[in-house]
Amino acid sequence: MKLTKKSHACVRLEKDGRTLVLDPGVFTEEDAVLGADALLVTHEHPDHFDEGRLRAALEADPAVELWTLRSVAEQLSAAFPGRVHTVGHGDAFTAAGFDVRVHGELHAVIHPDIPRVTNVGFLVDGAVFHPGDALTVPEQPVDTLLLPVMAPWNKISEVIDYVREVRPRRAYDIHDALLTDLARPLYDRQIGALGGTDHQRLAPGTSAEVLVPGAPAGD
Repeated sequence: MKLTKKSHACVRLEKDGRTLVLDPGVFTEEDAVLGADALLVTHEHPDHFDEGRLRAALEADPAVELWTLRSVAEQLSAAFPGRVHTVGHGDAFTAAGFDVRVHGELHAVIHPDIPRVTNVGFLVDGAVFHPGDALTVPEQPVDTLLLPVMAPWNKISEVIDYVREVRPRRAYDIHDALLTDLARPLYDRQIGALGGTDHQRLAPGTSAEVLVPGAPAGD
C-alpha cells in the first residue's frame, strides 16, 4: 500500500488501483481529493473537514462515498443519499477495497472551558492508524502510526508517551501545519530519541510504502 502525505492532517492511501483519502481540510492542497474512490473524515474541525471540497468531490464522481461520524455526516447526507455513511467506535467496514476499523469517540481536551466534539480514528487494513485529534490507542497492533505532532491540544511529552503506548513499527508526522521549520529538528530529535520507534517526517507530496499484514512481501 502506498501512503502519500498531504499538508497538515491529510493522507492518501493507494492499493490495487484505488485511492482512499483521509481528512482533507482547509490547510490541505486543493488536489488532495482528486481521483479519490472513498473519503474518511475524523471530525468536524475545518483543518480536517472542508465541506466545500467534499461536496465537490462527491458531485464530480457519483461513485465516491464518505465515511465519517454523525456531526459531519449530517451536513452532507441529505445532498448525497446512500453515499454518506455514519460510523462510530467499534464499527468495521470496507471502503473502496480497504478494510477499516473505527476507534475512539472524543476529541482531545483543548481547554476545560471548550466543549469537546466527537472524534474517531481509522485503522486501515490493520496497518495505518489515523487518530484524528485524539491520542486514541487502538485495541490491536499498529504498524504505521500517523502522529499528530503539533496542536493546541497536545504537548511533546504527550506525543512521545503516545508513541510509546501504541508501539508502532514506525510513525509519520501529521497535524504539522502549525509547526515551524525552526521547531521541526527539535521535535524530530526528541520524538525519535524517546518514542522508541522509527519516527519519520514526510514532506507534503512525498510517499512511502506500507506493509499490510498478511500481504505477500513486496506488495
